[in-house]
Amino acid sequence: MISKTKISKRTKAKTNPEIMEAINLAKKNDLLDLAKKLSAPRSQYRNVNLDELEKSEGDKIVVVGKVLGSGEIKRKIEVAALGFSDSAKDSLNKAGCDVKSIKMAIEKNPKMEGVTIL
Repeated sequence: MISKTKISKRTKAKTNPEIMEAINLAKKNDLLDLAKKLSAPRSQYRNVNLDELEKSEGDKIVVVGKVLGSGEIKRKIEVAALGFSDSAKDSLNKAGCDVKSIKMAIEKNPKMEGVTIL
């Protein structure tokens, strides 16, 4: 487990205001695992293809990184991520999925109940 102080020190290196707000929201809601992943260096963020989202368990998924458009999605899910490729966004919208930022996902569901974090 990582302390809130360590997360705060890591946050100082971030320049993207949306990521900083998401980290602060996660810390306030005691989502330290999510805050740790968000405050990590960008090289540790994940790039997830639609195939992985299709295989993952749960209907609410948070991706700490970018969603890429390789593969197909056939079920309706809620996906929150730091970024989406154009083809991934199109495929998700065609499948009727809910696409949003991580900050919006935390505001909508502060305790992140029933959410799978990738």
